[in-house]
Amino acid sequence: MKLFLLIALLSMIPGMLPADNWDADAEKAKINFTVDGPFGKVHGSFSGLKSTLQFSETDLASSSISASIDPNSVKSGIGLRNTDLRNEEVWLDTKKYPTISFKSQKIQKTATGFEVLGELNLKGTAKSVTIPFTFTSSGNTGIFKGNFSIKREDYHLGKPGGSVGSVIDITLEVPVKK
Repeated sequence: MKLFLLIALLSMIPGMLPADNWDADAEKAKINFTVDGPFGKVHGSFSGLKSTLQFSETDLASSSISASIDPNSVKSGIGLRNTDLRNEEVWLDTKKYPTISFKSQKIQKTATGFEVLGELNLKGTAKSVTIPFTFTSSGNTGIFKGNFSIKREDYHLGKPGGSVGSVIDITLEVPVKK
């Protein structure tokens, strides 16, 4: 009884108990991107998400997110473009840069949900990014949804200028379970 009371009291103090561990459903996770191309919008996706998600809406100080994807999983709907994106030095150059990763530094509440501040490492370049997101849970399951943009040239993707848009929009939808 005393142990139960101690656990109950500690759960009321943020930071005293660790945030919940969530396992991403990598098969159902959606990591999509859109960029202006020479003939209209180019849409694509990545798969193979690997992540460590510790998140509690009531204890953001103990929450953290780290994730990675294999850039070889890129799909744009056109085989030749996929090959170029994977293999060309000017694009993802996946032999030299086999992982795209993100690691959070801080998660905070916003008027519309949350935002995670962290470091995105893409093609050997690490930059700070802020990703606004929402989290909806139902018992032992939930879903993270977020979107953000990066500047293509910040990560040495493509040639400076050129016919590809300068901003890449990224949307995330990650179902999770405890």
